[in-house]
Amino acid sequence: MSATNPPVVVGVDGSEQSLAAVRWAAQYAARHRAPLRLIHALGVPIDFSPGMAGPVFDLESWRRAGHDLLATARDAARAAAAPIAPIAPIEIFSVVADSAPVPTLRNHAQDARLLVVGSRGFGAFGRVVLGSVSTALVRQAPCPVAVIPESKSPAWHGPVVVGVDGSTSSAQAIAMAFEEASERGVEVIAVHTWSEFYRYESRAEMQTEAEALLAEGLAGYGEKYPEVPVTRIVTEDRPARSLLREAATAQLIVLGSHGRGAFPGMTLGSVTHAVLHRAECPLLVVRPRTQH
Repeated sequence: MSATNPPVVVGVDGSEQSLAAVRWAAQYAARHRAPLRLIHALGVPIDFSPGMAGPVFDLESWRRAGHDLLATARDAARAAAAPIAPIAPIEIFSVVADSAPVPTLRNHAQDARLLVVGSRGFGAFGRVVLGSVSTALVRQAPCPVAVIPESKSPAWHGPVVVGVDGSTSSAQAIAMAFEEASERGVEVIAVHTWSEFYRYESRAEMQTEAEALLAEGLAGYGEKYPEVPVTRIVTEDRPARSLLREAATAQLIVLGSHGRGAFPGMTLGSVTHAVLHRAECPLLVVRPRTQH
């Protein structure tokens, strides 16, 4: 896989949630004409030793089971991607790793376009909750992360909702939101909230300031993506509540990994965390790419 065509990486653990993530990732890869990399991490306990008398763990059986899970995931991915890329099917690669899910997925995401995980699920031993994995990767991954709820099969209708707060992280989220909306042929709903907490201007003044901040954040995107309709939402509210309300009929929410938040002391990280645990549609968290 070349650096000019980075892969979409998805975690596979055998749960229905991870299969939902695989289907979503396959359609995303097909739309972006990118290869798909399926990763199953065994998470072998650190005290495991092949030389132990009377081995407690049958590592080879786990690896075989992992390859079986990946075979099922490949079938699901091909079926999901076929309607979008019927002539040139996406390339699919798969890996079974002995190491734990978070470091394994983080490592494979170093060269990725996007890392995709289910919102929760089961690990190889029925003891690893993918919710903890998804939360950790949203904080640590070296690339953007998409978290897919089990209830959603791949859906490519409804708007793309993006949170705007004036931060660099938010600006990156806006750019990706417009790219995704253009690719899918849908509108962008840009949401900015404000609060009078610790502020002394009138509500009218704060509303005007908030509208100006949102306009500044969206400047230039109308010219770059003239085919993408935009709805602007500026309201006095809690950020997560406003985003979730606007996302009730959305196919995707896009947020930065951190930012200013709605008022002093609140970071977009806390907003992202709240939306992560309550969103009923896929959430794409735009993280700054790290060098390796």
